[in-house]
Amino acid sequence: MKWKFLSVIVLGLIMFSSKPIIAQDHGFGLGFVVGEPTGISAKLWTSKINAFDFGLGVGVGGDRIKYDGNYNNESRIHFHMDYLWHSFNAISSNERFPLYYGIGGRYNSGGGYEGSFGARGVVGIAWLPRNTPLDLFVELVPVFQITPSTGFGLDAGLGIRYFFN
Repeated sequence: MKWKFLSVIVLGLIMFSSKPIIAQDHGFGLGFVVGEPTGISAKLWTSKINAFDFGLGVGVGGDRIKYDGNYNNESRIHFHMDYLWHSFNAISSNERFPLYYGIGGRYNSGGGYEGSFGARGVVGIAWLPRNTPLDLFVELVPVFQITPSTGFGLDAGLGIRYFFN
């Protein structure tokens, strides 16, 4: 099952990247992220500098934020949504490397984190390669867990998205 899913993603990226389309800073992008969590990543631009970022995946490491229950070290389902601001002029380069930051929330379920909600602060950098509909990104995400108990943790990810016209 895992190999079938990975094969479909790789084949899709090969098909889509063969189109002569430029990198996107608008529209809708879909791809995957590796890290905490590992899964699907989506981005929806709302203006030239703002976007919504979504993630749905599996958290395998565990932040163990002052959890009072029985943490069983199993994977958990992770969903997050963030609102982002992008700074396209922060890095002077022939390529486009916008820095971005934002706020959002996450929900975890499973692995001893049943019904866990947290507030996220996002900081990252993206690469929008010329003449492709892709963006590649890396981000660090401090998290303040609100339920079932409070505490701080850190999510991080490395990902790629394809943008549809």
